[in-house]
Amino acid sequence: MRRYKSEAGRQLIYHSYERLLEDWNVEYVEQDIMTTYGSTHVVTAGAQENPPLLLLHGTADNTAMMWIYNIQRLSERFFVIAVDAIGGSGKSEPNVDYYVKFDQTVWLDEVLNGLGIERIYVAGVSYGAYLAYHYAIMRPEKVIKIICMSGGIAASQAEVMGKMMKAFLPEALFPSEGSCKRLLRKLSGPNYTVFENNAELMKHWYYLLKYFNNKSMAQHKLTIFNDEQISSIRDKSHFLIGDQDMLSNYPKSIQRLEAHGLNYRIVNHAGHAINHEQAEEIDSEIIRYFIGS
Repeated sequence: MRRYKSEAGRQLIYHSYERLLEDWNVEYVEQDIMTTYGSTHVVTAGAQENPPLLLLHGTADNTAMMWIYNIQRLSERFFVIAVDAIGGSGKSEPNVDYYVKFDQTVWLDEVLNGLGIERIYVAGVSYGAYLAYHYAIMRPEKVIKIICMSGGIAASQAEVMGKMMKAFLPEALFPSEGSCKRLLRKLSGPNYTVFENNAELMKHWYYLLKYFNNKSMAQHKLTIFNDEQISSIRDKSHFLIGDQDMLSNYPKSIQRLEAHGLNYRIVNHAGHAINHEQAEEIDSEIIRYFIGS
């Protein structure tokens, strides 16, 4: 399956990706780690002596755009490991095995083993939030604590897809600069200007909607965990949800968190792009929950 709808589109995305990385304004290292499912592109920042923090982005996002407003402060306190999801819109390159037998747990095992990491903190946004609690459930001995942003506990594939279709359609079907702006305003809270005031970020978002083939992420399926499995992360998880997030802040989602006794916080004036819209607040919450200062 082609991840990009054209070679020209792929080049536009990759060039924009590099420009966004330059705007991180921190020292970083890019590397590719070979796994069973292809090469995984990883960007690291911060001193290796710091506590390791794995960052996981959403379905149609990538490392360069997802952490642009968080990386400076987080890399001061952590050894940050930001991963481009294999099959996604970043620089990870899936192979044939990815499309026939992808296992999310094995994939992350191999990425961390390639970096020599035994235990780690994990933070993710949207699909990355799911992947964070998925890995914490599957590998409790490896995960110290998790923070899940803009995501709750999935109850069914249908519920998740229904919410996504309502949020992204019809704008995502007809990507233009205007529809991209309308979609961001729809998904965000009042601080959507953090996107609109960043020309390169807006350009990248437009390129992703226009040229990335979302079906390439279809192998990242959701596992619906039972009550016992979910309860296993009760003491090591924290959910951050924007008060205006139409994908995560709705009665069934919040009731599910409460029913399982999971720790969560509703963040004011934030939509689905919570870590962009309220970057300083989210950075502080990550630091406080993980290392306490």
